[in-house]
Amino acid sequence: MSKGDPSRSPLRFTLRQLLYFVAAGETKSVKLAAERLNISQPSISTAIAQIEEEFDLQLFVRHHAQGLSLTPAGERFLQAAKTLLDQTEELHNVADEVAGSISGPLNIGSFRTYAPLIISEVCKGFLDQYPRVKLHVSEGDEAQLITRLRKAEISIAITYSQHIPDDIAFEPLAELPTYALLPADHPLAAKGPVALSALAELPFILLDLPLSREYFLSIFMRENLTPNILTRSEYPEAIRSYVASGFGYSLLTARPLNKAALNGKPLAYVRLAGDYPPMVLGMATLKGLRKTSVMQAFEIHCRGVISTDKMPGMAPLG
Repeated sequence: MSKGDPSRSPLRFTLRQLLYFVAAGETKSVKLAAERLNISQPSISTAIAQIEEEFDLQLFVRHHAQGLSLTPAGERFLQAAKTLLDQTEELHNVADEVAGSISGPLNIGSFRTYAPLIISEVCKGFLDQYPRVKLHVSEGDEAQLITRLRKAEISIAITYSQHIPDDIAFEPLAELPTYALLPADHPLAAKGPVALSALAELPFILLDLPLSREYFLSIFMRENLTPNILTRSEYPEAIRSYVASGFGYSLLTARPLNKAALNGKPLAYVRLAGDYPPMVLGMATLKGLRKTSVMQAFEIHCRGVISTDKMPGMAPLG
C-alpha cells in the first residue's frame, strides 16, 4: 500500500515515543536520553524501534559503545517531531490562556558574557510573574545561538546585533559603550574618560570571543593603533582577574555592579574617550516563527527590564 493512499491505516505512535526519540536525537545516546528523562534505556530503544517500523525509516546509525548518529532522514524527522511536540505543548498553553495564565516551556539563549550578569535576574523576575513557566537557559557565542534558533533548540536569544543573518529578526534593547578595564589603583583610573592612545602601548588582555574580539580590535584599527596583546581569554572573569592583578588593561562593554575580580582585587571601569559605535544588545528570534504566548510574555518582560540606562546586574552608565 503506498504512503499516499488515503485508505492507509492511521499512524500508530504516541507523543511519548516522539519525546523519547527527540531526547535520543539531541543527546546522540540512548543512555543520555534515558538519564535526561529518568526512564530505562530499553524504553528509549523500544520507542525508536517502533517509530522506525511505523514510518519505515532508519532514523539512526548505531555505533557500538559510541552512541548514535542521525541519518539524513533522522535529521529531518527530528525537526518535524520537535515541531509537533511544540504544537502539542501549545495546545496546553491555549487552555491555560483561556484560564488566564501563562505557562509551558521556554528555551532561551544568552550571549556568554551576559549570562552571569543580567540573565539570572531577568529570568528570576519573569518566573516570579509566571511561576508555571518551565524556563531553560543556555549560553554561547553568536554563531552558536543563531544555530540553536534555526534548529528550534531555543526560541529567543539575548545577543548582539552584529552579523545577524537575513532569516533572524532582531529587536534592539540597549546600547553598550566601551570601557577601559584597569586595576583600581592605576594612575589613569581616576582621570575620567581615557583615550585609547594613552593605553595602546600598555599590555592588552583581549576578550577572545567571536564578535567581541572583532569589535575591540576594530576600535584600534579606527585609530590606526596596534594593540600590545599580552594574552587573550574567552572567559570574562579570567580577563578581570588578569587586569586586577596588574598584568595590563582590557576593553569591555559589560560593567558589573561588583567592581572586584574573582581574585578579590578591585577594578576600575573607565569610559573610553572618543566616538565609537556601541555594541547593541537585544532579542533575536527566527523570522516567520509563530510566537507562543510565553515567548511574547518573555519579550515584554525583557523590554521592561533591559535598557541602555538600566540593566539587571550592571552598573549605571558612567
